[in-house]
Amino acid sequence: MGADDRAKLMDSLKANRRSARGRATSSSARPQTAAPKRKVYDFKELPQVKQLQMHRAAADMMGIENPFFRPHDGLAAGTSVINGSNYDNFASYNYLGLNGHPKVNEAAKAYVDKFGTSVSASRIVAGERPFHAELEAALARIHGVESSIVMVSGHATNVTTIGHLVHKGDLVLTDSFVHNSIAEGVRLSGATRMNFPHDDLDALEKMLADHRHKFDKVLVVVEGLYSMDGDFPDLKRVVKLKQAYDAWLMVDEAHSIGVLGKTGKGIAEHFGIDPTEVEIWMGTLSKTFSSCGGYIAGSKVLCDYLKVSAPGFVFSVGLSAALAGAAIASADLLEQEPERVAKLQKNGALFLELAKEAGLNTGPSAGYAVVPVIVGDSASAATLSNRLLAKGINALPIIFPAVPEKSARIRFFITSEHTEDQIRRAVETTASELDAMRADGTAVDRLIKATR
Repeated sequence: MGADDRAKLMDSLKANRRSARGRATSSSARPQTAAPKRKVYDFKELPQVKQLQMHRAAADMMGIENPFFRPHDGLAAGTSVINGSNYDNFASYNYLGLNGHPKVNEAAKAYVDKFGTSVSASRIVAGERPFHAELEAALARIHGVESSIVMVSGHATNVTTIGHLVHKGDLVLTDSFVHNSIAEGVRLSGATRMNFPHDDLDALEKMLADHRHKFDKVLVVVEGLYSMDGDFPDLKRVVKLKQAYDAWLMVDEAHSIGVLGKTGKGIAEHFGIDPTEVEIWMGTLSKTFSSCGGYIAGSKVLCDYLKVSAPGFVFSVGLSAALAGAAIASADLLEQEPERVAKLQKNGALFLELAKEAGLNTGPSAGYAVVPVIVGDSASAATLSNRLLAKGINALPIIFPAVPEKSARIRFFITSEHTEDQIRRAVETTASELDAMRADGTAVDRLIKATR
């Protein structure tokens, strides 16, 4: 390129730059309409929140008071105080009446006096206390296995244990009705999850036959007593299936320990099974053991491994003294007073018998502590719960998405502390109020009436 050509090119570039600066100046001189900066996100914009608000508005139109989060004053037992009034209470997990037992309260207070209200650290760092080992020994003894490990949350126990033991390339086969904590643990793990229809062990066997060879480890998860339906699996067959296909078995006994078996030692005792044939037993402390937290029971190798590697244990504070003391005392009472278990089982059987005689739909419940009354849609379940409350009975609805919409229900928790009169009154009132509701039409009919 010659000198003259280079000069012309430079002049052209300079002219273009001046033109661009001019356009920029002209543009900046014009007022800009910028979107205002948001200081904080408004969660009302979430689609899920909008949907919840629509449901609440529809309930308001039908005159359905929110049955959830009512504050109770005092002890959670066979009766409860709400807004200063006494109610027969069928919404408590206090299966053996140990919550508030003098020995349990005394133990909790004594442990607090000695150890304070918090261990102030994770157990692996500086939070280990003698009562942790004492409680774990008691739980292992009750389950009939070598060892156990206690954690501060029942939900987190399932999440961290399953999430830690299985991984991508493994398979987890779960009953379709297992607890959310089990589902969340599998999701965290990255393992493949397959559901078999509730309590359909033929389907479980087919899944094992079709898929076992495709995966490294296979974990089967069932519950000792299903908290929505009050039934339980044929554990003898489940054990045989997992042995035949070289799988692990995990049994969630949150609702069955203290409830099933002649002395309340759970579903293994109920079926006469050697508990060491099950790899992983899981339970919670908030029900039979009148405390709060969760645990895994099984071999010493398994529990020792979890204590040094499971994130939900290693990176979490240890169980507090009051909770451990209450659970230890409750475990002692479970072993010392098996008559509590017998009374609970008698009460549950009576409730189920009367409910069936009254024509109530109790689903597959076996009458052990949990008896649902299935009413259909969520609005009807909430309405029935409120009508029962007006009659002096506290029993809460279970609605979608916790159960399918057509299976919404009132869930009755039976305890050893309920009297025969309370049970008879609850069943009779439920049947009469349900009949009265159905005479008024369906939930859709009530909504149409409300909009007129």
